[in-house]
Amino acid sequence: MSTLNLKDGTEIFYKDQGQGPVLMFHHGWPLSSDDWDAQVIFFLQRGYRVVTHDRRGHGRSSQDIYGHTIEQYAADAAELVEFLDLKDVIHIGHSTGGGEVIRYVNKYANGRAKKAVLISAVPPIMVQNESNPDGVPMEVFDNIRDQTLNNRQQFYIDLTLPFYGYNRAGADIKEGIRRNWWRQGMMGGIVAHYEGIKAFSETDFTEDLKAVDIPVLVLHGEDDQIVPYENAGVKSAKLLKNGTLITYPGFPHGMPTTEAATINKDILAFIES
Repeated sequence: MSTLNLKDGTEIFYKDQGQGPVLMFHHGWPLSSDDWDAQVIFFLQRGYRVVTHDRRGHGRSSQDIYGHTIEQYAADAAELVEFLDLKDVIHIGHSTGGGEVIRYVNKYANGRAKKAVLISAVPPIMVQNESNPDGVPMEVFDNIRDQTLNNRQQFYIDLTLPFYGYNRAGADIKEGIRRNWWRQGMMGGIVAHYEGIKAFSETDFTEDLKAVDIPVLVLHGEDDQIVPYENAGVKSAKLLKNGTLITYPGFPHGMPTTEAATINKDILAFIES
């Protein structure tokens, strides 16, 4: 097991595997680096060095109760990149991890980032407000807060249904995938997960998207019930200077797992382009 003690004392768990061009993966709420298993083995088998980490408060990292903002998450990623002395890195983020990636690339990369991939990602901003009238109403996030605070064990089971599109007619429900999501979620700290809701829903990434000039691939499922694609992936691609958008009819929020063959193929093509 590899860990890094950050400047503020937080212990970050990470996996650094393989040799070759570097890919760094950033997971979503409230999961861990294990959520990238389908991508990790795919790219290791193709000669890449793959780095993943558990965000502070999540997975096997220390369950700190402070610093659960996108800004801090991006700064933590920067410490890990610099500790491992990674260069020409392709950063790949899912959901909340996509927000972490675009903030990192804009403010903390210091020339170390080569490309980025945003998958089912939360930018530009999720919550509905005056400048984002098509966003998700605050009541939805208040309910997520309430369920995380008072019903976390059952909520994390129930949430897998819309997350993977398993509530759709004819869905091929994989109980193991549901249990693995629950396992990852319950490994993390409740304070980190509760505070992280504000981070992923209310952070505005508009200026980050506008400022980034490296190539960015935006992937989003058109049946994403967690982060609606038209208010997220579509808008993000329009704000980017060098963005490419691919949307997938019928694909759910958790498509890196359920549709790994397609997602991996498209990421590989982008990396090698």
